[in-house]
Amino acid sequence: MTATLDADLLEDTAPAKVNLTLRVLGKRPDGYHELESLVTFTSLGDRLTLRPGVPHGLAVSGPTATQAGPVDDNLVLKAARLLAERVPGLALGGFDLIKRLPAGGGLGGGSSDAAAALRLLARVNGLPADDPRLAEAALKAGADVPVCLAGAPRIMRGVGEVLSPPVALPPLFAVLVGPGFPLSTKDVFVALGLAPGERRGAPTADADLPTDADGLYEYLAENGNDLEAPAIRIAPAVGELIALLARLRGCRLARMSGSGSTCFALFDDPRAAADAALTLGTSHPSWWVQATALVR
Repeated sequence: MTATLDADLLEDTAPAKVNLTLRVLGKRPDGYHELESLVTFTSLGDRLTLRPGVPHGLAVSGPTATQAGPVDDNLVLKAARLLAERVPGLALGGFDLIKRLPAGGGLGGGSSDAAAALRLLARVNGLPADDPRLAEAALKAGADVPVCLAGAPRIMRGVGEVLSPPVALPPLFAVLVGPGFPLSTKDVFVALGLAPGERRGAPTADADLPTDADGLYEYLAENGNDLEAPAIRIAPAVGELIALLARLRGCRLARMSGSGSTCFALFDDPRAAADAALTLGTSHPSWWVQATALVR
């Protein structure tokens, strides 16, 4: 949610993205994979501020800033450049990013940062949320940026450009665990091993998504993350982490998010999630461990 900090400085949160499901439906002749993913967001994330009227640039700080890579390659600046190419005279400014999410973990931190930059620039320049140039810049910036720009639970399809209307989810609480090593999205898809033109399934209907907790868990059990198996072949520790999370008291489901190494455990009760996070963080101090609510 965007808020004014003072007369000039604007702020937006860039929440972590969680892929509750991730089905790979096929590989197109052009090499891109067609996906179907139920995506939601968390109550934690990075923070991005924008000060209009000062030289355009980006400063990065925060607990995971060292993982963010070179500033010139940051998706915040890429998204800003892409929007500037489409909006003549776009007013820019100075960005300040506080990184709290791990990089390369499948939580879409960079994509969410880029989406926050687009929302802030839209506000400064008086662009409506449905301006097609925002959507074009988002998709060009990365496959996950459009759903992060939307910022609500949705089913994402295609290469990220097809979004369902917002979906209603029951109250869900999660423990997110980053084991400290990144996974390359490219390597995971290569390990999946689809040939161009190969199909693996058909999309589901939006109406098939249950809104009650038990029905949703049944849906999640039937629609997993197709990238888990190839990720585990590359990094067996991912499978060990999922098994550990599944044994936590109160855990309803444990899974990998996206194509990264971060895994999550779902709970019905926020206290159970908080207790599990405390236990894991104490026993594995080198891990990034957070308890959070999921956006409904």
